[in-house]
Amino acid sequence: MSRLRINKMGVLSVAKIQAVIGLVVGLIVGVIYALLILIYTLLGASLVGSDARMAVGGGGVVIAIVALIGFPILYTIIGFIGGAIGALVYNLCARMLGGIEMEVENI
Repeated sequence: MSRLRINKMGVLSVAKIQAVIGLVVGLIVGVIYALLILIYTLLGASLVGSDARMAVGGGGVVIAIVALIGFPILYTIIGFIGGAIGALVYNLCARMLGGIEMEVENI
């Protein structure tokens, strides 16, 4: 077994990976929120009455579409910025304290 130490991380590399992870999580969260909004809109509109159903239902569909599009975009941007900041902080800490040590094995 050999030991490795991570002394520095590529800021852009980490930021890109975090952005993709944020995109995937944002898609999942966006779908869940959109479904919950549509369910709430349909159930709430059916309890209020047929006249309010058109007004409330249309707004719920718009909000659900905004959630489907907005959450992935927002999570991607936050992931990219957070990944870049995290890599910068890691690089500063690794310079002062030493990097993370890992034990690896060739198979």
